[in-house]
Amino acid sequence: MGRSRYKIYEPTHPHFITCTVLNWIPLFTRKESVEILLESFRYLQETDNLKLYAYVILENHIHIVAQSDNIGKSMAKFKRHTARQLIKLLQKENVKTILEQLVFYKKDHKVDREYQLWQEGIQPKLMQTDVMMISKIKYIHHNPVKRGYIDEASHWRYSSARDYEGIDGLLEVERFW
Repeated sequence: MGRSRYKIYEPTHPHFITCTVLNWIPLFTRKESVEILLESFRYLQETDNLKLYAYVILENHIHIVAQSDNIGKSMAKFKRHTARQLIKLLQKENVKTILEQLVFYKKDHKVDREYQLWQEGIQPKLMQTDVMMISKIKYIHHNPVKRGYIDEASHWRYSSARDYEGIDGLLEVERFW
């Protein structure tokens, strides 16, 4: 993925991945912007054999544990598509302040675009053991609790914590690896 210092050596294996909005801008505070992310994940589940083991969407970043036929390529598609769709949404809704920030904080080498939405890279961490997998899933699910947004992980709407409690969530989640 571009200029990232993080490398994916096992592209078909599960990875813990973080995607952060440029300069931590709180972009996912409205249902419409989150739905763009969810739709993109659903598309990749159909086309790239994306398996989500856990996810959480917070106001300015996401964490997932996922695998696909090539997780690096799948995440590149995800970031490219969601960036375009989110920028279109911001333009349609005339959210000038955030659009101006996406121009201002854009990296100088990004000369092929007016805006930069995502920070570079996905910080992939290969899930090598069951203990590591369980640890990252717990981390993901407790992220909103740790931030003080909710008291119970399963109360966060944009998370797979519900799925692990037997309640259908917003995305299809694989609970066995």
